[in-house]
Amino acid sequence: MNQCAIGFRAHSGWAALVALTLAGGEPMILSRRRVHLVETFTYTFRQPYHTAQKMPPDEGRSFISQVDREAKRLAYRAIRDVHKALASQGYPITHCGLTLASGRPLPALPQILSSHALIHTADGELFRRAILHAGARCGLANTAAKERELLARASEVLRIKPDALTRRIANLGRGLGPPWSQDEKLASLVAWHALVS
Repeated sequence: MNQCAIGFRAHSGWAALVALTLAGGEPMILSRRRVHLVETFTYTFRQPYHTAQKMPPDEGRSFISQVDREAKRLAYRAIRDVHKALASQGYPITHCGLTLASGRPLPALPQILSSHALIHTADGELFRRAILHAGARCGLANTAAKERELLARASEVLRIKPDALTRRIANLGRGLGPPWSQDEKLASLVAWHALVS
């Protein structure tokens, strides 16, 4: 069986997922999906810290916890579903890659809710943490890389110059048809990086 990796680029309430394997040392895309990390795809749930800011403190904390649990459950279900489909074709998922933001560690909730910039950061972090939690729960080796550092890190690990690596990732999507946006490209790159790390 050929090992494969899944890569994620997360947004508020959803993530791009790409699964790939290596065939003769070259990456081959096995699946790509848009994964929802909230059941109700509205601003209220996709931006939980923004929503909590408008609530009494205990209610806001409870709401964030609810969205966090839901995101972890949906991320786990997405990974499990892709794993089941690919394992039946001889491609078990063994690694999970995730692009990270460049932010610093977050302070306590009251400080987050008093800063619009921190609220945006916290919304994104909630969904990234859910993906990492789900990957670990599925027994996958998690690799996370800051988005701004990913190309350099992957270039070093894969021993491919950054410009050449960028072209190869862009070409991966040619046979798949659209979308092959920056989301899918970065998800592919972090998956490839995770698989060879």
